[in-house]
Amino acid sequence: MNVKKPAALLAVAVALLAGTSVTASAADPAGTRVTSLQESAEQVLGGSQKPLEVTADAVRYDGLTVTAAPEGNSVKALACDYGHLCMLVNGQKFDFYKCQTWTLTNWTGDGPFTNNQTPGTVAKFYNQDGSVRWTSTAYQAGTATWDPIWSLRPC
Repeated sequence: MNVKKPAALLAVAVALLAGTSVTASAADPAGTRVTSLQESAEQVLGGSQKPLEVTADAVRYDGLTVTAAPEGNSVKALACDYGHLCMLVNGQKFDFYKCQTWTLTNWTGDGPFTNNQTPGTVAKFYNQDGSVRWTSTAYQAGTATWDPIWSLRPC
């Protein structure tokens, strides 16, 4: 029996439970995805939030789930549950569902968004100085320019 593979899987599981990043080997390609997705989410959130759960497909925070972007970079490709504010930024889908201010960094480029919160809910996107850059009133979907967005409040 090859004990290297079970030992590597055990090490990955222990690291994930401890909340640390894992480095993937050739025998663990899913670990690469977890690490890169978690690292990318942390870069965009500026390290201000600690994940509650990290899986091969998602990084979950209290009020936010980050996943790899779906195929296509359009509003049509961006599924967003009712009560949520979703957007594609730098190759990741951000699904916000908690009313709080989120500090952001490294938001660049353009991408689709869907404000599928209760009708009339206003999401606010802020400049570095805290002034409102733009708002979105639910229901609304479209394409936004993410730079420079420094923080947002979904509700």
